[in-house]
Amino acid sequence: MRLLWAGFMAILAAGVGFAIRGGIFDNWGSEFGFTGAQLGAIGGAGFTGFCFGIIFGGIVVDKIGYGKLVVLAFACHVLSAVVTFAASTPDNAYAFLFWGMFLFAYANGTLEAVANPLVATAFPENRTHYLNILHASWPAGLILGGIIGWTLDDKLHLDWKLQLALYLVPTLLYGIMFMGQKFPQSEASKKGMSIGGMFKDVGILGGLVICYLLSLFFGNLLGNPIIGYCIGGALLIVIGFITNFSMGSLLLFVLFLTHALIGAVELGTDGWIQNITGNLFNSEQGKWLFIWTSSIMFALRFCAEWLEKKLKLSPVSLLFICSVLAFLGLQLAGGMSTLMIAFGALGLYAIGKTFFWPTMLAVASDRFPRTGAIAISIMGGIGMMSAGLIGSEGLGYSKDRFSAKALEEADAAVYAEYKAGEASSFLFLEDVHGIDGTKLGGVQGKLGDARAIVAKGGVAEVLVKIEDGMTADEKKAAEEKNVSLHALAVVLKDAGVLKEGGSNNLDDGLKGLTKDELTVQEASITGDRKTLKADSFIPLTMAVIYLALMLYFRSIGGYKALTIDEQHSLSEGNAKGTAES
Repeated sequence: MRLLWAGFMAILAAGVGFAIRGGIFDNWGSEFGFTGAQLGAIGGAGFTGFCFGIIFGGIVVDKIGYGKLVVLAFACHVLSAVVTFAASTPDNAYAFLFWGMFLFAYANGTLEAVANPLVATAFPENRTHYLNILHASWPAGLILGGIIGWTLDDKLHLDWKLQLALYLVPTLLYGIMFMGQKFPQSEASKKGMSIGGMFKDVGILGGLVICYLLSLFFGNLLGNPIIGYCIGGALLIVIGFITNFSMGSLLLFVLFLTHALIGAVELGTDGWIQNITGNLFNSEQGKWLFIWTSSIMFALRFCAEWLEKKLKLSPVSLLFICSVLAFLGLQLAGGMSTLMIAFGALGLYAIGKTFFWPTMLAVASDRFPRTGAIAISIMGGIGMMSAGLIGSEGLGYSKDRFSAKALEEADAAVYAEYKAGEASSFLFLEDVHGIDGTKLGGVQGKLGDARAIVAKGGVAEVLVKIEDGMTADEKKAAEEKNVSLHALAVVLKDAGVLKEGGSNNLDDGLKGLTKDELTVQEASITGDRKTLKADSFIPLTMAVIYLALMLYFRSIGGYKALTIDEQHSLSEGNAKGTAES
């Protein structure tokens, strides 16, 4: 149990860092002038690095032991803070933030390469339940990180580097909790299986999934897709040699593909959701919505055993229901217009995504025990790599594409003034020039100031004391954006917004924007709505896959966890049946 809670604290550190970084994306965009696609690429490094950590860790953990990997992860967590904090100018910020995020993710991946097989081995009779408890730490970290961001960023306006440094606190705690512990061995490790034997079920089919994602990563990193595909092809050949060119399990191949979709829709969306909801409503409300969805996930992940036993749901049936709920939640979120609707829509989405990640790990561990830590580690790597390369970047591209189209259709001249100089690209889709991050940040900063003025109240107090009522940090922020709070208050008064006793409608702050600025803001909101709608078709696809898996397991007598000996017998039986056919 101490190992379970040490793993819990390790993933908690990852969640805290992830949430704080997600909350300061707007700071980076306005400070360094990043486009949505650039921010998506930086956020994507927070997933791709995870892939390298969990796959490398998963391959060697049964051979070198858990302790050495914990030390490596701890060192990378500390180093990532040093690299990230070196970002200081628009010229060097992208590189430092990208690689700082990559190191942070590598440490997270290494820790999951330890925690996932550790819990699966320690609780073989109830993997779904305990893996969900382990991963309840992720939304717990998101809640803590969200509260930190809301307090230190929105309220106190502290430097983003100070906010980010706080994830080092749970990092220190997990290091202490793992110290001096004795770790169990997996069933595959006890039986002395070779790496080739553990890789056999992955085979060429499973290798295709992860090698394709790696080819995308190296192609983006080196700026040459052909080199990326060459590296991916070479890695696939290596897997072939390791496994004697075994094709691998078709079921595991399907699980790998499905987990790639999970990474894109769950973690990719999580990386953007604070900024999307903050844009649709305001920054503070966006953070409260993020905390709301994370709280739902945290609470429900302790209920997996009850759902399985009381409702008699198999893990695959649970995943099917969750996919349908996630689809409905994102569809509703794309049209949310009030905060109450937002709580309902995103709450439904949160219920849906709650069990995706840990339950998929439990299914792979249940059905493929002879892979040891390898299959679930590769699965985690696929999810994170997909989140970074497809989810985060794809959502950033969608935001740029839909916003640019909406702005150009509304006013071509305004689009020409506000469009980014650098084009956004994604996979095989055409390049698009989104809205410039610095200019959009200026518009949204001015809107935030106008809403603050509206919230402060009566005309006389606002006109005479508005600047006196602001903190030093608020004044500095306004000066940097070249916004006069007093002048803004005059505009709002002339617009008839400010009345004695104040206004309760923060949307009245929109009247503080010029016609062009309002057009830009409306286009940005349109882009967010359409992005969420497009995102919803990922869980819809997953629902179709899970329905097919439910029918498959029913055809073979139902879902059950296997031992290595049972898996050998099942594989031999399938091979014999194929030969007879």
